[in-house]
Amino acid sequence: MSLLRALALWVGLSALSILHLSTPAFAQSRPAQAPSAPPVITRSTPPAVELEAFVDGIVRDSLVQDHIVGATVAIVQDGKILLKKGYGAADLSPWRPVDPDRTLFRLGSVSKTFTWLIVLKEAEAGRLRLDAPVNLFLPEAVHVRDQGFTSPVTLRNLMSHSSGFEDRALGHLFERDPNRIRPLETYLRQERPRRVRPTGQLSSYSNYGAALAGEAAAWTAGRGFEQLAEEDLFRPLSMGRTTFREPRLKRDDLPAPMSAALSADMSEGYYWNGFAFQSQPFEYIGQIAPAGSASSTADDMARYMIALLNGGRVGEGRVFGDLTERALQTPLQRTPAGVNNWRHGFIAYSLPGDLSGFGHDGATLTFMTNMTLAPELGLGIFVSTNTDTGRALTQRFASRVIEEIVGRPGAWPRPAASDLYSYRRAYEGRYLGTRRAYSGLEGMLERLNGQLRVEVTPEGRLLTREGGRIQSWVPEGPAKAGRFISDTGWDRRIFILEGERTTRILTSLNTQVYERTPFWSHTILLGGAAAGTGLTALLTLGSALLRNRRDFRQTPVQSRAGLLQGLQSILWLSAIALFLVWGATKQKSELIFDWPGLMLLAASACALVATLLTVVSAALLPLVLRSGRRLDSWTPLRRAGFTVTVLVSLLFGLLLGLWGGLSPWSS
Repeated sequence: MSLLRALALWVGLSALSILHLSTPAFAQSRPAQAPSAPPVITRSTPPAVELEAFVDGIVRDSLVQDHIVGATVAIVQDGKILLKKGYGAADLSPWRPVDPDRTLFRLGSVSKTFTWLIVLKEAEAGRLRLDAPVNLFLPEAVHVRDQGFTSPVTLRNLMSHSSGFEDRALGHLFERDPNRIRPLETYLRQERPRRVRPTGQLSSYSNYGAALAGEAAAWTAGRGFEQLAEEDLFRPLSMGRTTFREPRLKRDDLPAPMSAALSADMSEGYYWNGFAFQSQPFEYIGQIAPAGSASSTADDMARYMIALLNGGRVGEGRVFGDLTERALQTPLQRTPAGVNNWRHGFIAYSLPGDLSGFGHDGATLTFMTNMTLAPELGLGIFVSTNTDTGRALTQRFASRVIEEIVGRPGAWPRPAASDLYSYRRAYEGRYLGTRRAYSGLEGMLERLNGQLRVEVTPEGRLLTREGGRIQSWVPEGPAKAGRFISDTGWDRRIFILEGERTTRILTSLNTQVYERTPFWSHTILLGGAAAGTGLTALLTLGSALLRNRRDFRQTPVQSRAGLLQGLQSILWLSAIALFLVWGATKQKSELIFDWPGLMLLAASACALVATLLTVVSAALLPLVLRSGRRLDSWTPLRRAGFTVTVLVSLLFGLLLGLWGGLSPWSS
């Protein structure tokens, strides 16, 4: 298992790291889930001074406990700004405080909410149709290929992340060198993902899909995407310090860079290494801008949230019309209660006090962000941090503020269910998320790192383990029903049972589905095969050195098979050693920016050639086992050793092939 642990150690990626309208452009293709009775809401919004003190306590504690350099916050209600504030530093050298009016933070995937509004506005204008094939609104070079599927990808599929694309990120989603940034159209053509399932089957988050939608809006509008966002969204909303542009030198083949005035106010991004903060280079996302390159201030995001809560109305004008307003209130999918049903690209949230809301999460490598809107309260909450450790704050901040406002703090932990343990066989097992690469070396690494383990404790709690993260859940209703809620929050997991066994798990954010893994996808099997192959290879080479050549006899076929066995042993040991060294030395940033690297390619190539030689050895096995004359053939022990070596190596090669480890060319 040391091989697997070493490989998985550095593959923890953020989640770069969550209609029924009258015109054809907004025609509903799937029935929306029936609305439940609205909850009885008792507002107890604290005075501004008390709210500020409450938020100060949460954020300042988190800055210390979670090692965060800086954060920015905005809270609005009923068209007014209740609070906007900066905490900590935007830069440590020289020290520069976070200013909520001036300091720009990276929004990550919160940028997608701008993209979806732009798409809806283009649909209102009649230039886009949400249920038509998206290829009608794209240049031919970036058309979505059929790839064996008959149903075309539509904009509505892209907005609900149900296009059926696999999700690849390594080596192209972020860039460290601005010279490597490509125009959006070029990126979409060169990084086209595989389609791995029919459209509409399930939601599996796709940055590529969001970028494709942004390109469709820009192409039909006849303007670059950055220009379209500025002219149709940011300027009407008076968001003068929000932009999809990035600080870099001007290039003729790319949109104009961020202005010098805005660039000077960008927050630095930081990484906490366990001992100190390390400033990180700028994370360029301009090649896939509609999916995540926006930067903004707390003040601008406050204006944005007020407009969203007020149906696009800004002063005497309006940024978007009734159709878009209704789209933001209407789900695209029918999902179980507590599971995001995608409000035309916006994530639907379950909030404290039985409230519902919408918004989006966002993450780059160093910036973590959340925007949550609670229409029943007329409330909008925005928080962003500039350190890779900020996710705990951004994920819980909105819920804690809402609990304070509605006066319904949660009582944690929730009680366990004593009868859950008797149903453990229905839930326990290993599951793999659908938001991943499905082939190649990236697919192999995500199988290693992305498996979710489910266990049930004797006292009646369900545990999920993914990477280094452990979460605890309790049944929400009968233990056999498959609905679980976090014992310290409002997050949910829905287990879909077929017969008496879970086959899939739905999450609150609905950004992917976890599917029960087949037996060959278990890491312990791959690890055992790797260890067995390494051991037999060492024994093969060791016995060759110790064997008495004077007394050794063999047939011509056995002679050739012996040479093959020795060569494949050298290759297997080389492959395993390269995998181990790569896993032990590769930094996370190198995975993101410099994927896959010569060492990993060499490891995969050695494993591929070793597997091919093992196949040849397996074909020779019947001839090798023929004893011939006793003095002219291998001993029974030698033949048995050869057989074991072939079978173990063949198993390892087969598993590597299924996992994607024998495909160096695919990366």
